[in-house]
Amino acid sequence: MHPNPIFRTTPETQSLAFARERGFGTLALNDANGPLLAHVPFLIDDTGTTADLHLVRSNPILRALEAPQPAVIAVQGPDGYVSPDWYGVADQVPTWNYVAVHLRGTLHRLPDGDLRDMLDRQSAHFETMLSPKAPWTSAKMSPGTMARMMRTIVPCRLAIASIDSTWKLGQNKTESARRAAAARMQAHGIGQDTPLLAALMDRPGASDVT
Repeated sequence: MHPNPIFRTTPETQSLAFARERGFGTLALNDANGPLLAHVPFLIDDTGTTADLHLVRSNPILRALEAPQPAVIAVQGPDGYVSPDWYGVADQVPTWNYVAVHLRGTLHRLPDGDLRDMLDRQSAHFETMLSPKAPWTSAKMSPGTMARMMRTIVPCRLAIASIDSTWKLGQNKTESARRAAAARMQAHGIGQDTPLLAALMDRPGASDVT
């Protein structure tokens, strides 16, 4: 997380909602050989205290889960390069604006019997976002196919202990300079989801990004 507190004033509830909607991030933990990473979809429960996910059985992270382990899910939001010329103010330097949320806690391996319910809840969560399409459900699978495919993956759960976030949107600039940069980001952005980043930067009082 960025050390400047001006970029870290977003309420925890808002950062949690952002992570819940994104539903995809980088899972990281350490073992004796160094950091282990996996890119995973996840589902945060209604209380915001757990994130459910699954891993392929051959994933090295599972070999480290003989006992629960400290872990983090890093959720990346929009990001983009900011040219100093965009501010319309002298003596600026290049930077990169971005949104990121870290869900930190303890990762547990769950019993295999929990997998089907987890997958059904996870698919239902994302399928509802595709309305008016009729939701896909696992009931559409041919008999035996779902069970065969589930044998290759393992359910896990991150018990969330803390939520950290950075919403770096140019809050350290004047509003006119920040909004000028947002306009140029909208037109010429380099990064990921730059239209969304520009919209967040353009809000009056960008630290209030609800």
